[in-house]
Amino acid sequence: MQDAEKVRLFEQVPIPKAVMTLAVPTIVSSLVMVLYNLADTYFVGMLNDSVQNSAVTLAAPVLLAFNAVNNLFGVGASSMMSRALGRREYDTVRRSSATGFYFALFSAVAFSLLYTSFRGPFLRVLGADGTTEAATGAYLRWTVSCGAVPSILNVVLAYLVRSEGASLHASIGTMSGCLLNIALDPLFILPQGLGMGAAGAGLATFLSNCVACCYFFVLLFVRRGKTYVCVNPAMMRPKRVILLGICAVGVPAAIQNLLNVTGMTVLNNFAAMAETDTAADAVAAMGIAQKVNMVPVQIALGFSQGIMPLVGYNYASGNAVRMKKTVLFAGKIILAFMAVVTVGYYVGAEKLSALFMENSAVVGYGTRFLRGMCLAMPFLCMDFLGVGVFQSCGLGRNALLFAVLRKLVLEIPALVVLNHFFPLYGLAYAQFAAEVVLAVAAVVVLWRLFRRLERQSQTA
Repeated sequence: MQDAEKVRLFEQVPIPKAVMTLAVPTIVSSLVMVLYNLADTYFVGMLNDSVQNSAVTLAAPVLLAFNAVNNLFGVGASSMMSRALGRREYDTVRRSSATGFYFALFSAVAFSLLYTSFRGPFLRVLGADGTTEAATGAYLRWTVSCGAVPSILNVVLAYLVRSEGASLHASIGTMSGCLLNIALDPLFILPQGLGMGAAGAGLATFLSNCVACCYFFVLLFVRRGKTYVCVNPAMMRPKRVILLGICAVGVPAAIQNLLNVTGMTVLNNFAAMAETDTAADAVAAMGIAQKVNMVPVQIALGFSQGIMPLVGYNYASGNAVRMKKTVLFAGKIILAFMAVVTVGYYVGAEKLSALFMENSAVVGYGTRFLRGMCLAMPFLCMDFLGVGVFQSCGLGRNALLFAVLRKLVLEIPALVVLNHFFPLYGLAYAQFAAEVVLAVAAVVVLWRLFRRLERQSQTA
């Protein structure tokens, strides 16, 4: 069942065209996902209620924690699949996809049960207090208690489909749910509709993720016999080598996201403890700045994830030259783009913050937060590109090292130090401080990897 068109894309299509074929749909779907997150913030912000807006912000770390499962079984399995495709081991491709899918399903059910059973302690850890607890809990009821399974499976299925080069189908599936979410938000959130506030945003997210999952199941049914993505339970009996291969990449990727959750929770708690008249304004502004900043972040992430199948395939097939050219081309494109975005964000920070709430205090905080956050973008894209290459090649230890450096060694300590010397406003510059170091490290490690592969090809 070898698809000649997929092989041609990985092996023969000119690198700029191959990169854009895989990366552009991934970037577009990532942007649509950001838009639906921004839609939650925008429509909840239209209520001009800092408590409702804070609820969405405080809940964000829990939803980000979904990415730990997505990365463990989505990134892990897709990396294993791309490398197996490069080696022409098609049974391994199918078994890897089935293993990733069912392990993600079991984990999503466990996630939902765990949160629902310990709802109160979870909300307190997130920083919710007597003012924001009810709204935050209402939002999480739909997105986690009811929505963990469709939310996680939607993303994992996109990874599995993308691993064999079907980037467009993966993006359509993701976007179908996101666009529906954007359409449902005003109906469920605003007083002119059902007037559910933050809870309405959660309900819209739940329904949209269910639709996205349905798209992927229909796609796999229609393309049965033409795809290596398999959700047959009989293929889930994992071989040791498959489990180790998935975990070698997936576990570091999952730890990376859990550390991201930790960092976001620390950031929100610092903002919530700010000595201002209303800490809810600071939290709401931090949430707005984070979500606006997620647009370039998702572009960088989408670009690095989009080229992963191409990098992994050529790494496994021994074509180091094509792999290196792919990474260098991608780096030039994304770095130039991010430099332009950083300038635009810094200059237009106030206008971007004002799009979401007509509250001068929130806009003031948001402007200063966004200007600090956007400075990290050119450096962050190089960090993401390096980690994407490590994940593609099965170099999980490198990816784990960067995750630990990013949060535990650099960013979280920077949050503490900067908040001490520059209360509240220093928080926005912690990521910048961390990413400068990581970008340099990424370039050095990638250069050493390319040198090693070149020596291996010369001696082969």
